[in-house]
Amino acid sequence: MKNFDITEDPHRRFNPLINEWVLVSPHRAKRPWQGQNETISTEALPNYDPTCYLCPGNVRANGVSNPKYESSFVFENDFAAMKQDEIMFEEDIKHTFFKAQPERGISRVVCFSPRHDLTLPEMNIDGIENIIKTWQKEYTDLGNIKYINHVQIFENKGSVMGCSNPHPHGQIWAQSSLPTQVEKTQKNLKAYFDKNGKTMLADYLQAELRSGERIVIENDHFVALVPFWATWPYETMIISKRTFGKITDFTADETTSFATILKQLTSKYDNVFNTSFPYSSGIHQSPTDGLEHAEWHFHMHFYPPLLRSATVKKFMVGYEMLGESQRDITPEKSAEILRQLSDVHYKTKLKAD
Repeated sequence: MKNFDITEDPHRRFNPLINEWVLVSPHRAKRPWQGQNETISTEALPNYDPTCYLCPGNVRANGVSNPKYESSFVFENDFAAMKQDEIMFEEDIKHTFFKAQPERGISRVVCFSPRHDLTLPEMNIDGIENIIKTWQKEYTDLGNIKYINHVQIFENKGSVMGCSNPHPHGQIWAQSSLPTQVEKTQKNLKAYFDKNGKTMLADYLQAELRSGERIVIENDHFVALVPFWATWPYETMIISKRTFGKITDFTADETTSFATILKQLTSKYDNVFNTSFPYSSGIHQSPTDGLEHAEWHFHMHFYPPLLRSATVKKFMVGYEMLGESQRDITPEKSAEILRQLSDVHYKTKLKAD
């Protein structure tokens, strides 16, 4: 019987944040690929697009004109997933299998910049800091609404992630319930804190820093790493070194450090395949239900789908849909690849050359 080799042998890894397992199959990374290839977009976007409904001064789908904004710009989503209307509801407890309840919420769009062609890694630090300050204001304003108990800040980058407009932007969905993934995380974070008197991610981060294997970037206030239990090929998580629960707890120095690590990490992503790297990202932080949440520790997830090249996407199909999540390349290997990449964007290097 051979000894277990985590770099070669199939194994499962446990994700304590959501209490789920992921199957890791390192040996499969060597197999030939004959699956779908994605088409690389070589289109150079203009600074301003008169047909874009997110550019300054343009008319959106609902007939409203955007202001001629000069930094970030926030507006109510014209096709919101949730509505603010208060609905009368009485649960019918007679039905076991047909449970439903109304969900009240607010959906907003955050344009990162008036520039149609600037993604996060191509923006300067001041511009990214401005986005962070916008997120802070929205978290506060939405969280102060009585019926809002969770504020989800996120970005879908790239058409392959379902982004319907190339103008760099993110979204904020604020709602009355804790969404499923957040509710799972909340339960596990609280159980850990109640048992240990410290946040789970404070202890986890210290363990990762001691190991060093999965660290991608570290600065004075934040660490970007590939989680031990990562599902997506180049999945990363940014964790604050100081223990606090929400984005509004940032000091001025932490705001700059967070902006810096966002630029560096997203630049590394684009440098993997010299393409605008698609991903879904989002911030996980304390609920806004007015309760004390000492168990929460600020962090941000990045879930990119690219696997073998700019044209090969990882699909969650078959076993992943019916059994559990699965990955081929190990988190340690993807961390090594990201760590060794320059954090200077490839377009900047091309211009310099």
